Amino acid sequence: MFDLKPNSRPARFTSDRFWDLMSFDTLMTRQVIHLIYWSGLGITALVGFGFIGTAVGVAIREKFPFGILLGAAVLVGGALVIGILALLWRAFCELYVALFRLSDDIHALRLANDQDVNGDATR
Repeated sequence: MFDLKPNSRPARFTSDRFWDLMSFDTLMTRQVIHLIYWSGLGITALVGFGFIGTAVGVAIREKFPFGILLGAAVLVGGALVIGILALLWRAFCELYVALFRLSDDIHALRLANDQDVNGDATR
């Protein structure tokens, strides 16, 4: 009946693609969200290396039993924080992807509805 895929239109001319981008008919968010996701994961990894450095620094600086125990606690706590941050960042990025896919689906339904209304008027 109707093809409800949002990107089902064939590319006619390069200027049409440019106009689609300028009029927000085609969104670049899906491509950009991958870059944002990997950048955020890189920042999370830097924070993780900071926790490891802190744990090693505390273990070296303090006296023998307390330094190792405190360093181990900081290392375990840091690993838990990094794991939680990575999961939250993934969920945040997936939420954005889901919202923009929903927007594409609504746009496709609107186009299908317009075609159906215009088709019924000519019958």
